Amino acid sequence: MKIHSTNYFDTFIEVAEDTKADSGTKPPTKEKKTVAEMQYEMIAKNPYKFSSDDVFFQVFADRKDLTKSEYKQAREQFFSKGQPCFRASPLTKTYGFGVHSNNSGKVALFGMETDEYQKFLANAEIKKVKAMKSSR
Repeated sequence: MKIHSTNYFDTFIEVAEDTKADSGTKPPTKEKKTVAEMQYEMIAKNPYKFSSDDVFFQVFADRKDLTKSEYKQAREQFFSKGQPCFRASPLTKTYGFGVHSNNSGKVALFGMETDEYQKFLANAEIKKVKAMKSSR
């Protein structure tokens, strides 16, 4: 079975060109946690601890109420199909965050208003990709 990873390495995902955000904004808390809120909490509390694949699978597992014993098979199944990456995440499209993947593929969030965000844009050694636009 082919595995389709969402991981990037030494890459910075910039906010979408058509974002309405002017700074990195924590997704609002709702009664049932949104994908954006779950992704945000996982990465903001643990910068460079998880890969993109780890984040997307954990959000999927939490939303499906999977038990730890179901993870291995469910993860193989989950990545047997292509999955949207952080270029399609509400964090990069709506909430004004750039996502940096280090050389190990571990991710961290940077608000578009921060000095760190600007340093990633200026760093020629890091590959840069833009988040997908919300509208065509």
